[in-house]
Amino acid sequence: MVEYEELMESSVQIKTVSRVYANVFEGKPASFYDYDNFTPKLEDINDYSLIRRLGQGKYSVAYEGMNEAKNENVVIKILKPVRRKKIQREIKILDYLKGGVNIIKLLAVVSIPNTDLNGLIFEHMENCQDFKSIFLKLNEADTRYYLYEVLKALDFCHSKGIMHRDVKPQNIIVDQKNKKLRLIDWGLAEFYHPKQDYNVRVASRYFKGPELLVDYGYYDYSLDIWSVGCMFASMLFRRDPFFHGYDNYDQLLRIVRVLGTSDLFAYLEKYNIPLDGEFINVLGRHTRKNWQRFVRTENEYLITEVAISLLDSMLKYDHTKRITAKEALEHPYFQPLIRKAKHSSVTPNLNNLTLIVKSEAEN
Repeated sequence: MVEYEELMESSVQIKTVSRVYANVFEGKPASFYDYDNFTPKLEDINDYSLIRRLGQGKYSVAYEGMNEAKNENVVIKILKPVRRKKIQREIKILDYLKGGVNIIKLLAVVSIPNTDLNGLIFEHMENCQDFKSIFLKLNEADTRYYLYEVLKALDFCHSKGIMHRDVKPQNIIVDQKNKKLRLIDWGLAEFYHPKQDYNVRVASRYFKGPELLVDYGYYDYSLDIWSVGCMFASMLFRRDPFFHGYDNYDQLLRIVRVLGTSDLFAYLEKYNIPLDGEFINVLGRHTRKNWQRFVRTENEYLITEVAISLLDSMLKYDHTKRITAKEALEHPYFQPLIRKAKHSSVTPNLNNLTLIVKSEAEN
């Protein structure tokens, strides 16, 4: 430990680069990702009416509404007063990701009369539920299915150069009846540029990656994978949140009590990340726990070797060694879904087959 402290006294943090989708914006004009000078196009607010309040978050209030001209239900998100730059960033990213797989679709932006506030108009999803209300009650097949759908959304946004930076059950909505999922709330999302020092005050505490908790700003898309891993751990072990810290310091302590201190300090040394000496003493020394420690009668049917393998690949201190969303989609844990998709793609439509056979017989 002394060697680590001495090293940190004069170290400069090593800047890392994402091993996937690192250069999405290379060669593109700055206007492609420059939200500081972005002015969104505003639609007529008189085309919309409010039906009922759905809920509120730290930065917005959501309502179910109606597009009167098109006679269709929508969701209207009224943004609370925040920095104009943050609002411009969210709108630009939503517009950029429009039509992406499992990404909530932004339909329009409106200005609220007699205020400086903006409203975002989103697609409305029938039978909509907050994923947090159901994610600890899902059977094995649905646990696998919805996790797969979240990873599809993340692989899409990552492939477009976007980090979500606030993945958690509350930012996922589902329609269980029709098996639909949307990743929502892109207020903390950001464009990824290699070796850029980003704000570490993002993500919700229980889902913050270790890089945020040790003030390492050169993170990338892998931050979202840690957050998914925390959610997956909760789903498998029926424990919400899985890492339950009371503040950021305690959050890291909860993590090391499971993953151990040895790998944490190896991570800090590898990237020359300083950590306050007093905090090092508070962390103490912990050995890595076996995941079987968290198996109970009520969750054992969810715990398989491939599930633990996927969880392990997500919850790694070293962000450069975490599985990517694209890699995760091909993990053996999802083989039942992959096999089903392949089978569906080669299974002929029986109605069409009947017509083909009948036509051939007539000829």
